[in-house]
This record gives sequence, C-alpha cells and structure tokens, in this order.
Amino acid sequence: MHSFFSSPQSNVPTSTQGTIITGIMASHDQIWQPAVGTTWQIILSAPLKLGNTSLTITLNVEVFDIDLFENPKSTIEALHRLGKRAIAYFSAGSYEPDRPDSADFKSSDLGKKMDGWPKEKWVDIRSQDIRNIMSRRIELAAQKGFDGIDPDNIDGYDNKNGLGLSKADSIDFIQFLAAKAHELNLSIALKNGGDIVPAVLPFVDFSVNEQCVQYDEVASFSPFIKAGKPVFHIEYPEEMKSKTIKHLQAKTGPALHAGDFSTVLKKMDLDGWVEFCDGRTATTEIDFS
Repeated sequence: MHSFFSSPQSNVPTSTQGTIITGIMASHDQIWQPAVGTTWQIILSAPLKLGNTSLTITLNVEVFDIDLFENPKSTIEALHRLGKRAIAYFSAGSYEPDRPDSADFKSSDLGKKMDGWPKEKWVDIRSQDIRNIMSRRIELAAQKGFDGIDPDNIDGYDNKNGLGLSKADSIDFIQFLAAKAHELNLSIALKNGGDIVPAVLPFVDFSVNEQCVQYDEVASFSPFIKAGKPVFHIEYPEEMKSKTIKHLQAKTGPALHAGDFSTVLKKMDLDGWVEFCDGRTATTEIDFS
C-alpha cells in the first residue's frame, strides 16, 4: 500500500492567475489529474480547523476532500500553502434542507426520501433547474479555489428514487457535470456508481468510492487504476465483519485487487479520525464552533 505519511507532491501551481471563464476565475491554469496512489483524507462532519497562519495540518497527506459550503476560501488557500490539494464535496443528486441554496429547489424536482437519510430526497437530475443549481455549486468551488469536485448521490438509478431515473440519466448527468467542471479547470470524481464506470471513465478524473471491499465490488473500480486515475477508497469498519477487515488489511479475498487504491478507514460521520490499512491512526482537527 502507498505510504500515507510520505512527503506530499509539490505540484500545486505557484500562480493563482487562471483563465476567466463565464465570469468565474479558475484557480489553476490546467486541470489537476491526481496520480494513482495519491494519499488523502476526507472530512465532512465539520469544517477543517485551519487558520491563515497554520504551518502544519494533521495529517501529512496530499489531498483533503471537504465540504463545499462549510469550508471558507481561506481554508483552501491554507491547504494550498501547505502543498495540499482540496476537493469540494457536495450532493449533486439529492436535496438537503439545510444548505444555503436549498430554497432554489422546486418541489416538482424532488423524489423519494433517501434510505438512511430521512431529511434528504432524490432529485430529478434531468431537470434544467437542478442542473442550474449544480452549475452554481461548481462555480462556487472554482471561486473558493478548490482543485476538484466530489459530486455525491449520482446513482439514483440504483435506488428507489421515485423519479424513474435510469443509468442513462446518470451517465448524461455526469457528462454534464464533468463538462462544467473542466470548463472551470476543476477535476471531477465519479462517486460510487460502479455500474457505469465503463461509460463515464473517459469523462472523469478519479473515483471516490465507499465500501467496494465490503460489497465485493473492487473489480468495478479497477478500470480507473488501469487508466492511470486514482480510486479514493473508504471503508467503514463498524459496518464490516471482522473477517472482511482482515481481508482489507492483508489484501486478500475481496480486497485482493485493491492494493493500488488510496484506502482510508473512517467512521460513518466522516469526522477527523482516520485509520490506514497498516493500523496507523490519526485525527485531523476540525472546527465544532
């Protein structure tokens, strides 16, 4: 497994001058393409606690996947000063009632409640209104200086969405999101969606996957590695059987071909705690205020 505490790559552009596209200042001169084995951390439960004068951050990884709305531009700037990359997480396929732009969603675009997330509802990703909202979110990511985006919940086709969404709808939606992201010099993830990897692999720059070892889906995401694109991989130990955890640590059984994945073990709330396959743990400080 890749060393998760190695020195980060010094590939953050030294210039903040990008291309002005449709009134948005792109933060980079070219689209960031992370390498296979890139180290990472994901924190979505609270903003990073990282000030303008911070000289270090726990943990010495190359990439931080953090919430688009909760983290200010100054946090992304601080990460860049520390030689890190920043990925903006947002839900592209669901409605959340507590987001700053929640009032922009029309009731006619909302589907069924999401299993396990009763406050969230699936949205009609075919709707132009939904696509306009997501375009603005991607523009916000560019304005804040993020390097890439992690658009979640693009797999409504594989859930009881109440909207009749299909795989073809998700493929078309991802192509739309990718075109918008790339227009603003942002890279983009495929979040889960193993069934559509072959169709969207040419349009996305990396994978963010949850629980592919637990559900024996490693093979679905291996094409990313073959294409030279990383798989940022999360497993949740409290959801896994002890035998599966042992497979993950030993790279055997369902984890046999996940050795090149950038794997982290996380709590379900995705706070600052992280464990790696070799048993090492760390906690990145977050802001509970």
